[in-house]
Amino acid sequence: MTRILAVANQKGGVGKTTTAVNLAASLALSGSRVLLVDLDPQGNATMGSGIDKNDLDASIYDWLIEGRPLKSVVRRCQGGYELVPGNTDLTAAELDLLRQERREFRMRDRMGEEVRGQYDYVIIDCPPSLNILTLNALIAADGVLIPMQCEYYALEGLTALLETIEGVRGRGNPELAVEGLLRTMYDPRNSLTRDVSRQLIQFFGDKVFRTVVPRNVRLAEAPSHGLPAILYDRHSRGAVAYMALAGEIRRKHGEAA
Repeated sequence: MTRILAVANQKGGVGKTTTAVNLAASLALSGSRVLLVDLDPQGNATMGSGIDKNDLDASIYDWLIEGRPLKSVVRRCQGGYELVPGNTDLTAAELDLLRQERREFRMRDRMGEEVRGQYDYVIIDCPPSLNILTLNALIAADGVLIPMQCEYYALEGLTALLETIEGVRGRGNPELAVEGLLRTMYDPRNSLTRDVSRQLIQFFGDKVFRTVVPRNVRLAEAPSHGLPAILYDRHSRGAVAYMALAGEIRRKHGEAA
């Protein structure tokens, strides 16, 4: 059974794309069939997977808007996962979607048989905003994975995102769940980090992943080499954390981790 996870947070700089790429690679290396969908016009997940976003024969625009078959768009990545690459063409996709009927359901409609049943996990890297592309991802998804830093402003952004998720439940995806909150760029020496982390656990309980992703130089360096951290430096703290996250998610859905 395919599990579709939208990695979303409208606040930028929280490790959203880092999480999408490294979770995809870690799940694939754990034995899962994984599709990573780059739904961010910046195309960072594409570049971080070793694919040049400026030299694409076909992108997510061709699949999502033009209706091309998925197999003509996907690229195989070194991490063992497949990628639907994205670039600035997604800016045009936003405008095209706004002119269509069922514009919020376009991604869910396109998923269909081409995706469900073909993969164990689909990871969608959403834009850092609550726009029509993010709404498409949330309508198509089974769960939302929310990466966030443990700082004051992150809590405000979390409130807005949770309100959006609740709205999506009433607009066509009543089964949408919060997959979990992932604490990123975590520094236990910082008292504010510890305080916010305690608040998250207090209010959200087991919705907060046990795994925390530390601040890690190797994790920051890996995208410039077009590699997930697990391939760039498998022993780095960042790589180990994302493998732990993959194990946590696989166990949650009844897979051997």
